[in-house]
Amino acid sequence: MTRLARDRDFGALWSARLVSAAGDWLLMIALPVYVFALTGSTLATSAVFGAELAPALLLGSVAGVLVDRWDPRRTLIVVNAVQAVMLLPLLAVDGRGRLWVVVAVAVGQSCLARLTGPASFALVPVIAGPGRLAAANSLLGVGDNTARLVGSPLGGVVFDLGGLPGVVLVDAVTFVLAGALVTLVRARRPAVTGPAAGGGFVASWLDGLRVVRRSRPLVTVFVAGGIGQVAQGLFLVLFVVFVERRLGGDGSAVGLLRGVQAIGAVLGGLALAWLGRRLRPPAMVGYGLIAIGLIVLAAWNAPAVSTALGLYVALFVLVGVPAIANVAGMLTIAQASAPATHLGRVAGAFEATGAALGGVGVLLGGLLGDRVGLTALLDGQAALYLLAGALTLALLGPAVRAPHPAAGPELAAVRG
Repeated sequence: MTRLARDRDFGALWSARLVSAAGDWLLMIALPVYVFALTGSTLATSAVFGAELAPALLLGSVAGVLVDRWDPRRTLIVVNAVQAVMLLPLLAVDGRGRLWVVVAVAVGQSCLARLTGPASFALVPVIAGPGRLAAANSLLGVGDNTARLVGSPLGGVVFDLGGLPGVVLVDAVTFVLAGALVTLVRARRPAVTGPAAGGGFVASWLDGLRVVRRSRPLVTVFVAGGIGQVAQGLFLVLFVVFVERRLGGDGSAVGLLRGVQAIGAVLGGLALAWLGRRLRPPAMVGYGLIAIGLIVLAAWNAPAVSTALGLYVALFVLVGVPAIANVAGMLTIAQASAPATHLGRVAGAFEATGAALGGVGVLLGGLLGDRVGLTALLDGQAALYLLAGALTLALLGPAVRAPHPAAGPELAAVRG
């Protein structure tokens, strides 16, 4: 962890991710608040969320093909610059007649974000090297969750003080700063050309899917991650109902419990980075998912004992620790198991699959929420995490280190 913290390239990428993610949370909070204040319509507000989520399902896998053909460092720089410019039309929104501009900007920003995820995913192994992947992903998770802690309340504060124009200007500055920080990264991965690119666009996309299908670790990550996304989709729908009906809480209680998980994730990420190479990614994923399942199972059934808000704050802080272990472990397995030439396509396919299965969970929550008892449905949600963790341990084993890709010129960091 100490060596990573002192590494200029990693520090620049970590800082860029932190700044950019804080800006993302700022906009994610402010836009729905603005739309609801302007229209008073939950339907119009939900349209903003839909505009942000749809591109993840439709474009995630496609974006991965492009990232594999481009230099991921340059991709991050250019995309951040374009995202800053794309915010500017929001300055012209002055009433309900221009709400279409808000939706269009949300769609555009989400489309561009589909490129930054796989680009960052592909750049991490080049910077950190195979031996430090788990620590690098843990520290990046710390930054992402710190951004969540800072960006969420900042979005409300900036909106209250400066309205939508203030949010636009602050978020544009975060994109410019993030792009400038990425320019400090010296490590570069050459663009994929020739047979590794898979020929035409469709052939290249199919080649990425074949890589996933032929790798047991990657298949395991996709299956376990997919089950976890169904559980997360159920959570998004049922959590508000749980807080209001079982705990007697209000919107502020919902926000508090959703936010405190980031505290546990920050602490857990620092611990995971410190442990470094002593960790086995399959164990991080398997035991992490099982721990998530056990903690949320306790939370869903705790109202039979107490509805004191402090108890649930403690439980949701605690669940942040295995949550970041699971994410960091999955990223490490995927980065170490996929060829360096296919990292973008693997990341894009994972994102698209996660968005689709998360949508399945949301749909199930909506369909079953009024037909099945709330506690029974939430217990089933917890059981999905337990199932995903057990499958990971059964297929990969807790003591198995994820294989590293074969060394080759495509993985070498070129210092400039």
